[in-house]
Amino acid sequence: MSIEDRLAALEAEVRELRDIAEITKLAMSYGPLVDSGSPDAVADLYVADGVYDVDEICMNNREEIRAMVSSDGHQAWITGGAAHFTGPITVTVNGDTAKAVGHTLMMVKDEGEFRFFARRATASVWEFVRTDRGWKISRRTNRLLDGREESRALFADALGATRFVPES
Repeated sequence: MSIEDRLAALEAEVRELRDIAEITKLAMSYGPLVDSGSPDAVADLYVADGVYDVDEICMNNREEIRAMVSSDGHQAWITGGAAHFTGPITVTVNGDTAKAVGHTLMMVKDEGEFRFFARRATASVWEFVRTDRGWKISRRTNRLLDGREESRALFADALGATRFVPES
C-alpha cells in the first residue's frame, strides 16, 4: 500500500470518527434541550421536514416538534420533574447519511417524593443526514419496549439482525 493510499485511508477513518462524534453529540443533546424547554434548539436538531415518530404522536416537521416542546403537556412534565435520557447509541455512517440505535428513557419525579421512576423505556432509531449546517436528524422513531413485536422488530431491522421467532 502506497503512502498516498495509507493517507487516504487514514483521512477516511478520521472523517468517520468525527462524523460519529458529531452525530453522538447531536443525539445526546436532545434530552437536555427538551428538558430545558428549549423549543427552537430542539427543532433545530432536525432538518426542516424532519420526522419524530413516537407511539403517542408523530411530528412531521420542525414546527410540529417546536410545538410539542412548547405544549402545555410537555411543559407540565418538565416543570413537574422529568428527565429524557438517551443511553449509549450505536452509530453507523454511510456517506452523507447515518443511523443510530439505542434505548431512551423518560424519567419522571414521583409526585410529593424526591424519587424518579421510568415512565417510558423505548427502542429508538435515529436517521441523520449531512447538511451544509452539519449533521441533522431526518427521522427518529421511538417504540415503547412493552413486549410488542413492533419494538423488537424496529431494533432488529435497524441493526440488520435476524430475530428468533418461536414456533406456535
